[in-house]
Amino acid sequence: MEDQIYFIHPTAIVDIGASIGKGVKIWHFSHIMQAAKLGNDCIIGQNVFIAGGVSVGNRVKIQNNVSLYAGVIVEDDVFIGPSAVFTNVINPRSFIERKTEFRPTLVQKGAAIGANTTIICGISIGKYALIGAGAVVTRDVQAFALVVGNPARQIGWVSESGNRLEFDASGRAFSDDENRHYRLINGTVDVDN
Repeated sequence: MEDQIYFIHPTAIVDIGASIGKGVKIWHFSHIMQAAKLGNDCIIGQNVFIAGGVSVGNRVKIQNNVSLYAGVIVEDDVFIGPSAVFTNVINPRSFIERKTEFRPTLVQKGAAIGANTTIICGISIGKYALIGAGAVVTRDVQAFALVVGNPARQIGWVSESGNRLEFDASGRAFSDDENRHYRLINGTVDVDN
């Protein structure tokens, strides 16, 4: 396979039928199942499991010991920290097959998920949200939200670059490192054009 446009470590397993984009690096002991899809320029750390039906966007970094189960959709530029776990069934039992009950989970563009985080299925994590290490996320997370704890709760807002935003009385915040304004209107943050 001299013409391959991605790297797969010899100890990794990529099943036939998995789609691997250009520039992807898959490291030691990882397993990418049939019908999983990885976009371009992703980095898949050691001992990562990606189930069939999972979709991973471009430039995604998935650190060591992460499990992405069927129903997970990860958009572009997402960071998933070491040992994060995603679930796909809300009430698992070993003696009851519930594959028809999988609940989808969406991680939107630019979000970052800290180490040892658990994501309960059926939720959406908004664009550029930041999930603190060890959080247990049980409900939707807004775009640009900073959430921590078990269960995860919002404690603030962050910019696209992940720095804390402090809003003034008019609902505006400035990100020095981005040279950009953000606005907070009715509990929702977005870039101020």
